[in-house]
Amino acid sequence: MINQKIVPHLWFNQEAQEAAQFYTSIFPDSKVINIATVRDTPSGDSDIVSFNLAGYSFMAINGGPHFQFNPSISFFVNFDPSRDENARDNLDQLWEKLSQGGTPLMPLQEYPFSKRYGWIQDKYGLTWQLILTNPEGEERPFIVPSLMFVQDVCGKAEEASDFYLSVFHDSRRGEIARYPAGMEPEKEGTLMFTDFMLNNQWLAAMDSAGPHDFTFNEAISLLVRCDNQEEIDDYWEKLSSDPKAEQCGWLKDKYGVSWQVWPEVMGEMMANGTNEQMERLTQTFLQMKKFNIEKLREAYQG
Repeated sequence: MINQKIVPHLWFNQEAQEAAQFYTSIFPDSKVINIATVRDTPSGDSDIVSFNLAGYSFMAINGGPHFQFNPSISFFVNFDPSRDENARDNLDQLWEKLSQGGTPLMPLQEYPFSKRYGWIQDKYGLTWQLILTNPEGEERPFIVPSLMFVQDVCGKAEEASDFYLSVFHDSRRGEIARYPAGMEPEKEGTLMFTDFMLNNQWLAAMDSAGPHDFTFNEAISLLVRCDNQEEIDDYWEKLSSDPKAEQCGWLKDKYGVSWQVWPEVMGEMMANGTNEQMERLTQTFLQMKKFNIEKLREAYQG
């Protein structure tokens, strides 16, 4: 049983390794797990880096200058005073480190929803929401990916989260907070915040009607780790809604969010393969839209 089903996947131009080193140096209990190089892709040689931040899995790739990070997907970092007596100091220290070369999107201060909160874009363009959480409610994990529904999908955060809850097992909604009247341009009743659990893993979502010049893109995708072909087929069929976006295990859902439906065995082959095996594997998966585990295995074994 895979403990983290959904892994945020970060697309860098060439800084994947450098960024992973930076993040693992500033987050507690963090480490780079594996670096695999995939040769002769359309973007040249690509490094695929797996790393953990405070026990939460990420993947990153050097994929060339095709996509830029933006705040449509960000990461909540929950500092809980009931679990950490230095929560506030630790929040401030992480903010300080993420600020180096970064840009605050919402200043670090007190807000109606938290004694201490700030939203920062780091030097690589990734955005983080650091928050001192209220210890009364149900515990949340330290890191929670958050989806912001803007532009033509603004107002769809509730519908989208309902959809994701229907796709994944072991799922339920957590909190939900709606915009009240008088908060224009926000429409009354749309979501100021919700969080929800997919496969026992928390995500968050919100609507934002402001004049944003960005929307979901491939820079951050959500990679679903699958044990078998049946699972791959199932997630692919439910999530994919744009045939043009289907490529190398990538798809886009009806809200524009990018997902990757990824066979767990692929990670094992990449971690252990010889150069020849990797080459055969790469040439095979580059031809695929949805991954076919049997064909990947055949290519790997030669």
